[in-house]
Amino acid sequence: MEINLQGKNILVTGASRGIGAAVAEQLGKSGARVAVHYGKNEAKAQEIAEKAGNASAAFQADLNNNASCSDLFKKVVQAFGKVDVLINNAGIAIQSPLEKNDQEWIEDWEKTMQVNMTATAVLSRAAIQHFQQNQGGRFIHISSRAAFRGDTADYMAYAASKAAMVAFSRSIARGYGKQGITSFVIAPGFTATDMAQDFIDEYGMDYALQGVALDRLTQPQDLAPTIVLLASGLADHATGCTIDINAGSYVH
Repeated sequence: MEINLQGKNILVTGASRGIGAAVAEQLGKSGARVAVHYGKNEAKAQEIAEKAGNASAAFQADLNNNASCSDLFKKVVQAFGKVDVLINNAGIAIQSPLEKNDQEWIEDWEKTMQVNMTATAVLSRAAIQHFQQNQGGRFIHISSRAAFRGDTADYMAYAASKAAMVAFSRSIARGYGKQGITSFVIAPGFTATDMAQDFIDEYGMDYALQGVALDRLTQPQDLAPTIVLLASGLADHATGCTIDINAGSYVH
């Protein structure tokens, strides 16, 4: 089966590196025009947009700022005319031991929730309103295995934010399905990205691999084909679902 995304405009947050970059490139190869969101690395985002092709373009926004999140969606609509799919991929994982002082620990918690969940909610709200005016649309939320099995104590905020994303996606699916709006979750396990490297540096590669059934960590490119399928509309009756892509860690 060949998936053709020609004519579809897709916004991918956090697309200048890691999972987002791999997804943006694969979407482009399938014919989509991609809005490559970035926070700071404009040069890398422009490079990814060029690789995606199809008049894809880079868009800057600070996900720590809710007004910037709202402006991001508006800028993409103004540039592309329409958005068909929003992929909420951007995320952070801050190592935050309980031994930190109160202020530092709370700041870590709030920053994690802001980027991973509040920014997702602000963007998704704008997208829902846009989709309602344009005969529907699709959401793909990049959550985590940690949403279901938790994480280490130092990364409780990360796990909590990713669990919230799952409930948020299911609420969209339940609330707006009859308006042609579908919503899906991808839940990766350890994925070989820059963000995961801090965890690997702290706990070691052996720890990262001990719960994996395969012989290597998941790569960003391993997630991209499933995301392309969901973006296509060919799997809309799976709305509300979570797809685990974690190298068999639940069955190992």
